[in-house]
Amino acid sequence: MTTLLIVHHSPTDSVRRLTDAVIAGARDDEIEGVDVVVRAALEPDAAELRSADAVVLITPANFGYMSGALKHYLDTVFLQVGGALGDDGGAAEGGQRKGIPFGLVVHGRYDTTGAVRSVESIVQALGWRQSADVLSVLGDVDEEAVSTAYTLGATLAVLTLED
Repeated sequence: MTTLLIVHHSPTDSVRRLTDAVIAGARDDEIEGVDVVVRAALEPDAAELRSADAVVLITPANFGYMSGALKHYLDTVFLQVGGALGDDGGAAEGGQRKGIPFGLVVHGRYDTTGAVRSVESIVQALGWRQSADVLSVLGDVDEEAVSTAYTLGATLAVLTLED
């Protein structure tokens, strides 16, 4: 059995709708042999992340950045899961779990650029491999966004079986 870890901060109906779609896609009846673990970002568990075969991160864009909750999660687990720091204290290339597939979902009202960039800089230092296009949703969450979130969850679940 492989494991897909979905880490989310879903404080609004819009983000919750996207999170629910990712979870539903990951648990699609056609996908067998994948344990889908859902973790609230404010409840970090490094051991859980170390044992995951793929990860989906879900966050709102808050003031040009990922949510504080997701930042807390990543700060808490970073060194415990092999994050690499450079001599200047900043993120460096490659972690111990190099190549783990990940996906990212970001919802914002006006802009998601800073939130996407902030998550990508941290996962780069973890050495993870982006395995699906970032789902960046602005404004209202429509059926197309829900469908794309579902597909992203299913894609990452299937990738756990391939690696």
